[in-house]
Amino acid sequence: MFKRFRIAAELSAGRKLGFVGWLFAFASLCAVPGSAAGTKNSLLAYGARIVGDEARTRIVIDFDREPRFSVHYIANPERIVVDLPATAFGFPAKDLEARGLFKDIRYGAMDEGSARIVLTAARPVQLALAKVQTDESGNGHRLVLDAEMIDKQKFAELVKTQSWNDQSGAAETTSAIPQPEKAAPGDFVIAVDAGHGGIDTGAIGVDTKTEEKLVTLAFAKALADRLNKEPGIKAFLTRDDDEFLSLSQRVLIARQNHAGLLISLHADTLKQKDIRGATVYTISDKASDKLAADLAERENLSDQIAGKETVTEPPEVADILLDLTRRETQAFSISLAESVLASFKDQIGTINNPHRHAGFRVLQAPDVPSILLELGFLSNVEDEKRLLDDAWRLKMADLLTDAVKRYRASVMANGG
Repeated sequence: MFKRFRIAAELSAGRKLGFVGWLFAFASLCAVPGSAAGTKNSLLAYGARIVGDEARTRIVIDFDREPRFSVHYIANPERIVVDLPATAFGFPAKDLEARGLFKDIRYGAMDEGSARIVLTAARPVQLALAKVQTDESGNGHRLVLDAEMIDKQKFAELVKTQSWNDQSGAAETTSAIPQPEKAAPGDFVIAVDAGHGGIDTGAIGVDTKTEEKLVTLAFAKALADRLNKEPGIKAFLTRDDDEFLSLSQRVLIARQNHAGLLISLHADTLKQKDIRGATVYTISDKASDKLAADLAERENLSDQIAGKETVTEPPEVADILLDLTRRETQAFSISLAESVLASFKDQIGTINNPHRHAGFRVLQAPDVPSILLELGFLSNVEDEKRLLDDAWRLKMADLLTDAVKRYRASVMANGG
């Protein structure tokens, strides 16, 4: 697993390898089983560049062979979405930093067979040109995207009149939900959710530039393994690879697998580099403080980062969900949070007021007690070292397992 993480980090960090080096790294990535970016037929995007200004911007991406692609537009905010087959992005991140018409550019895996580039615009835009060309050497192909500024009305028409079938949305159906190993009657089932993934990298480490999605996945696997050593407990992962899951998918996976708990793992960054330590969040319609409110706002943007259209629930449904969460589940979530913090006492550093709450969408399952655990902050050098330390990870998994066992005992003692 860590071989894969090192290769992925080298690719995303843009180390100077040369074309042969890129191919070698790509081949090494392909050799890792289960890698969405490294499937046998994956494209390799080995180069990229962006030029232009606030009126017109050109993006060029070099591929090892001809890519099939489709383009769509999404509003609120204005985004251009470019869908591709499975692709390994092997160019330096700095080569495709947002500029000109674009204020943010994301790219990465959506699932095992697809990848996506999401261009978030600073103002309404359209692609005046989107085509694949053979490069001068004849050994590869390049995707050329020419974006130009348009008015809001024209952009709205593009969104309204386009026809598209968002393949990545197929995973929203219950048929695509992963099934864990069958739990025995009476087993306590726990969904362990590795935050972010695929195109949504999450936070970036201040020192090693480690991506949050890799930290959370490594920890989720360690925690699930530790929980599964306990008799009567069955833990499963919402994702076991570097793939994107929407927030609603994560909730749906937990519910459809009849989880008694959902633990969502994260490792955020803050502007205040000196803040460090773990934090446990539970859901609430009103944030406990600005830090919790800001974090919830960032985490709730995960779907937008991946180029998902925002779906607003009918007010009556939202009211029902909120009411059920408050009355039937919130007390259990708070009990779990308190159990976790009791395990951490004198063992794991926490921030001041370590139990906080806000409106996290990933915690909104009406019938699954849920917590969001910030393992630490990648913006703090000391926290980052711990997050990447195997011994610390195992210690944290042990303490969380103890917390889950106490929580379960308490629920059972009260007839739950």
